[in-house]
Order: sequence, then C-alpha cells, then structure tokens
Amino acid sequence: MAIQKLSARQVQTAAPGKYNDGLGLWLEVKPNGARRWFFRCTIDGKRREPGIGPYPDTTLAQARKRAAALRALVAQGLDPLNLPPAPEAVIIPTFTQAAARFIRGHRQGWSNPKHARQWASTLRVYAKPLLGALPVDQIDTPHILAVLTPIWQKKTETAKRVQGRIENILDWAIAHKYRTGPNPAAWRGNLDKILARPAKVAASRHQPAMPWPEVPAFIKALAASDSISSLALQFLIRTAARTQEVLLAQWPEIDLDARLWRVPAERMKARRAHEVPLTDATLAILAKLPRLADTPFIFPGARHGRPLASMALLMAMRKRGHGVGGTRSDSVPHGFRSSFRDWAGETTPHPRDIVEEALAHAIPNATERAYRRGHMLDKRRLLMADWDAFLDRPAAQVIPLHPRALAAATA
Repeated sequence: MAIQKLSARQVQTAAPGKYNDGLGLWLEVKPNGARRWFFRCTIDGKRREPGIGPYPDTTLAQARKRAAALRALVAQGLDPLNLPPAPEAVIIPTFTQAAARFIRGHRQGWSNPKHARQWASTLRVYAKPLLGALPVDQIDTPHILAVLTPIWQKKTETAKRVQGRIENILDWAIAHKYRTGPNPAAWRGNLDKILARPAKVAASRHQPAMPWPEVPAFIKALAASDSISSLALQFLIRTAARTQEVLLAQWPEIDLDARLWRVPAERMKARRAHEVPLTDATLAILAKLPRLADTPFIFPGARHGRPLASMALLMAMRKRGHGVGGTRSDSVPHGFRSSFRDWAGETTPHPRDIVEEALAHAIPNATERAYRRGHMLDKRRLLMADWDAFLDRPAAQVIPLHPRALAAATA
C-alpha cells in the first residue's frame, strides 16, 4: 500500500469519489463537493470506517496525525468506533472563581466578618481587573507584578495584603491540582527578589491612639452616659481588648464567681483562648447591661439578635471630638490598646511579658511559647487593678497633646 499518496493540491481539487492516502487514511469527495476524511480498518473481520473530520477544517497534515492515533488504538486491539468514554476533562477555574471558592472555604475560620469582607474587597479592587478572567494555571509572575507594582510604593500595606491573598489563592489552586510548579505570587525566594521589602518602603502605620494621660478624663466623660455604645467603649478601654472581641462578647463567656471573661480561641486574633480578669469597674459595667432573651450578646445592637456595630463605638468617640479629623484628636477605639501599653511601660513596674499577655499578643519566640505554661493570671489581675486605679483617679487639669485640641484650648 502506497504511503501518503495524496498531495494538498489533489485533496483540494479531486473529483467526487474515494481516495486512499495510505495506512488507512481515506478522503471522500461527495457529489456536492463536500470533502471528509475517514479511517479504514478491520476489527474481528469487520470493516470499520470512523470519521476523522471534514476538509478544509481538518487539513491533510492533521488527518494524517489523527489516522496515526487510530492505528495505535487498532494495534492495541481497540475498536475506534467502540472506545470507552474519555475521562472528564478538568475545568480550570478562573482567578475570580478560585478566589470565591477559597473565601467560602475559609470564611468560617476567620475571627470576624469584617475580615472576609476585606478579603473580597481588596481582591475585587486590585486583583480582579487584571487577573479575574485568567485561568489560574496561566497566571505568572508578570501578571502578579502588574497588580502590585502600581500600588507597592503608594499603598504598601494594602499591596502586601493583596500579595498575600493572591499567594493563598494560588496555593489553593496548586493543592487542588489546577496548576503545577512554584507559586508566582510567593514572597520568599520570589517577589522579595523583585520588590522592595515593605518595611523599607513605608513605616507601619498604627491606629491613632489617645495619649495615656488623657484617658481618665475621657472615660469619665463616657461614664456620664449609660448607653450601650458608651458602656461597650468603657469595657473595651478597661479590658484593653480588641474591638471585635468586645462587640461579639457573649454572656456565657462571663464567669462572675471567678471574675473572668473567657474569650474562645476562634474569636482571638492569635487563635488562642484568652482569659481577661474582671475588676470591680468592669463588673459594674456588666451589671448595668440588660440580659435579653433573644440574643446572647453582652452589647446588643439595634438589629434583632445582632451585636452592637463597630461604627457605634466610633460614633461615641466622634460625639466627644475624637476620631479621624476630630476636633480633639484622631484617636480611635483600637488605639486604647496602645494607650494601655504606653501607660504600663512608662509608669508602672509591671514586666513587659505581663503587659503583652494582657493584650493577648502572640509570642513570636517559639522557645518562649513552649516554656510559658500559664497565662500569669494573678499578675495580670494586679496589672488590671492598677489600670482601673489610674483611670478612676481624681480629675486633674490635663493639657491636651493633640495639635488641634491644643489650638482650641489656647484660642
């Protein structure tokens, strides 16, 4: 049998009929001029003629390759017209689809809903315009740099978060076998060789904090109101807790006999259960709060069964001239943790590790973590009692330290 008898010209101009190219490949030209390729073979004494494709959609070269594949099947004793179904092809998700699946899978593990919203928001604003429609297996380092480079200098903190979130999503894609090879969004050993370290680009910006000498006067002003937001803010200041830890606090976490507030690990930033000593002042705050049958939250919000919103604490501060752009200071609720830490470090003999434990800070040193057996509760009780005593000291003339407040006071 002649091999590859047909030329491209003959395929294009042949009259109606059947033409053998060799090795089982045939061209059929119909009376209306339509052309198709088919493969002729014999299986168990029966002729088989599976189609290969129409011409010119299937070129002569492509037809020969497909015929070769069919010959290989026949050599294995397989009937080209009765093949087992091919395994279902893996559908590679786009970056947007992968991000949505990642967030859905991890949402329950995040300590507060705001974190999930921030994840979705930053990816939608910065990553989706350039990466959203790309299949995750096609994303490479130049794509990542196209997202990060425009914001690396001006919005360094945001850019680093975006980088970390893209890295997590592509790690998810690798784990699900949607892509292979190294992660192009990885920082260590990859992007750190291309982009400047965030600490070198911009200094970390902390939440604006009220200077500690001004906190007693502020908490006395708060105490003039028994609104839920005022009580919640007083509780936050006196416990040095994070905003979401306070807002999501529930009555079953309060142990009045032990004078403790036990915050479960899933609500803590470091994913470690935390015990907060309750002083006379914090217990007095709790005594003023209603226990509602339809909600477990200590600080209930206006919406049925929901906790107080974080904006309520900000509004409580803004009413008294504080907050970003405030007439007295830029300080925000989270900043009171810094006020507490500065007060303890500058005016008390309490050891630093006791203060850090009171703030529920993660211990970076692995050895120290291993050998720190307890939470030094008794020592922290003394620390929080001293903090209460400072906050409740007799009123004194305090010179405001914020420039806007100082200008208002001397005007």
